[in-house]
Amino acid sequence: MPAPVTLTGRRVRLEPLAPHHVPGLAEASDTDREAYAFTPVPQGLDEAAAYVAQAVTDHVAGTALAFAVVATVDNRVLGSTRFSRFDYWQGPVVWPIVHGMPVGDPVLAIPDAAEIGNTWLSARARGTGINLESKLLLLQHAFEVWRVRRIAMRADVRNLRSRIAIERLGAASDGVRRAHSRGLDGEVRSTAFYSILDEEWPGVRGTIEQQLASSSRLQNA
Repeated sequence: MPAPVTLTGRRVRLEPLAPHHVPGLAEASDTDREAYAFTPVPQGLDEAAAYVAQAVTDHVAGTALAFAVVATVDNRVLGSTRFSRFDYWQGPVVWPIVHGMPVGDPVLAIPDAAEIGNTWLSARARGTGINLESKLLLLQHAFEVWRVRRIAMRADVRNLRSRIAIERLGAASDGVRRAHSRGLDGEVRSTAFYSILDEEWPGVRGTIEQQLASSSRLQNA
């Protein structure tokens, strides 16, 4: 399973989600709840504790690697993001095929493909470049350390904010799966799928770095 790792940038640090992040998560999600209509976001200390506990359980099971998004300037928790839906293509094909599980020692396995998602940020972090730098750190780790072949992302088709953010990264559209699943509001949702391939990563990285540079110039103006 992918090992926990801390990823550090100029504005943000991604730390493996742990119990000591619970108070910060509860505080970060305490305002502008309407912005979380499409993404599971804990509210209050009890829900934040359960959120972290489930993330730890998912990592032990090898199905996800969740992070707290932490501001480098003041160490405040700004939200969360994660890798999930790991896929492994190494080794001989065995039967029955178990998708998402490595062949051989799971502790040493690194994925060939994964998904980035379950991202949410506090109101104060939106529009600041925090999401861009977080995505850059995750994508760098996936493509340059794990050497994955593909990173996928998805969003409820109604979630225009997330879809625009994904498209701005340079991710390619893989289409919309209609009536794909049930959304948080109980309605049956369609889902927009996106991906970035390893050969596309240098271009995507350049796009993100250019956007981060523009964001820094605007904030310093």
